[in-house]
Amino acid sequence: MPLSLPRFRLAPDIDTSRIITGLWQVADQERDGRTLDRAKGADALAAYASDGFDTFDMADHYGSAELIAGALLSRFAPDDPARPRAFTKWCPKPGPMTREVVRDGIDLARSRLGIGKIDLLQFHWWTFEHLAYLDAAKELAAAQRDGLVGHLGVTNFDVGHLRVLLKHGVPVLTNQVSFSLLDRRAAGEMSTFCIRNGVKLLAYGTLAGGLLSERWLGVPEPGADEIADWSKSKYKRFIDALGGWAVFQTILTAVQAVAVRHGVSIANVATRWVLDHPAVAAVIVGARLGEAEHRADNSRTFGFTLDAVDRAGIDAALARATPIPGDCGDEYRRPPFLTASGDLSHHLAAVPRYFQATPIEGRPNRAQVDSGSVWEPIAGYSRAVRVGDRVLVSGTTATHGVGETVCPNDPAGQTTFILDKIAASLAALDATMADVVRTRIYLRDANHWEAVSRAHGQVFGAIRPANTLLEVGRLVGDYLVEIEAEAVVGGI
Repeated sequence: MPLSLPRFRLAPDIDTSRIITGLWQVADQERDGRTLDRAKGADALAAYASDGFDTFDMADHYGSAELIAGALLSRFAPDDPARPRAFTKWCPKPGPMTREVVRDGIDLARSRLGIGKIDLLQFHWWTFEHLAYLDAAKELAAAQRDGLVGHLGVTNFDVGHLRVLLKHGVPVLTNQVSFSLLDRRAAGEMSTFCIRNGVKLLAYGTLAGGLLSERWLGVPEPGADEIADWSKSKYKRFIDALGGWAVFQTILTAVQAVAVRHGVSIANVATRWVLDHPAVAAVIVGARLGEAEHRADNSRTFGFTLDAVDRAGIDAALARATPIPGDCGDEYRRPPFLTASGDLSHHLAAVPRYFQATPIEGRPNRAQVDSGSVWEPIAGYSRAVRVGDRVLVSGTTATHGVGETVCPNDPAGQTTFILDKIAASLAALDATMADVVRTRIYLRDANHWEAVSRAHGQVFGAIRPANTLLEVGRLVGDYLVEIEAEAVVGGI
């Protein structure tokens, strides 16, 4: 008999099981070159769905996960209310995001899943230095209007860039981020922003790849060969970052005490703790198809509640842990790279630059960057110029493409996009934001100072360049903010 599990309504026309079955492990199961049998994989998914776990999360690069899910969906009529939900991700390599490129990605997922409209398509972008993320998001919104996609989500977007999309009119319904007892970043500003803006969080990593379980309580720190699968090797890095194995054991012990009190498992408590956060719609628990399943145990998550005593004990243990650094998604974009591979620097270095530098004729020590603005040749200036080790970036506004104003009425969103544009300009000249030694900010309205300063601090909080902030009589064009920057490459 199907288990009775609670659901969450994401929007009037779409809901989800509160525990989503994640298919990331399919890629790990297939990494030795083998391919899982689609029919048997679909049978395994059908067993999950029959027990109430009828929402599946996958991606274009999770091995044959979309094909296996498609084999399951083929067993249902498109309008069957019992049809499982398929949430997938599109993770393109940064480059020009034309309508053709975006729709090719959508059509590939539709073909693999065998459906005309994707329930939820989640967009991941590797580096915001490449400004085409906004082009991709706008084209995804157009595809939604055309009926190819039911709803749009994002994965691993930080607060600033989630704001850019929303304030630029992209209808983001969900943000999939790491959220667990080990990684509590999403409990702060991210949750506050999502609640205010109607975005629901889908939390992954909730069980830390299975490390948040009795199996790892009171045992010595494992060697690499004991946690060889991608999931455990990834979340062991989170444990190292929060203070090490001893701190992790303190957390496990506290959670075990709560679990014993309620007659449930450590995994149940860890899952319940995340689900109780008001911004969280659902958690994603991974499955290794044909190898292991924990549906009966997972269903027990909804048979108890955490009270003040439980939370006090857990909080005391968490207080010993060092918070995971950065904002949500930072582990994919900057050190420390808390990912399966442990280091994405090679991957990010291979991303093509958004702007290109050109040498200045007759000046061997100089190079310049043009952004394509019609005003650069008319007014005779460059977006950025490098002279020796010094890089100067012109006053930059939230302009994208040919005269499009990004986030027209939101100063924080404009600031985030401006800083992306400055980062792209610096990258073309072999510099980074860490090389910046001065910024100057010009505001149309001084009342925007705090929102702009906080967005500036998200980028420069650890770099701390010299800064000047001014209200000016007016800015040219329909802009709220303009920022210029100076950098010194290789300075001590």
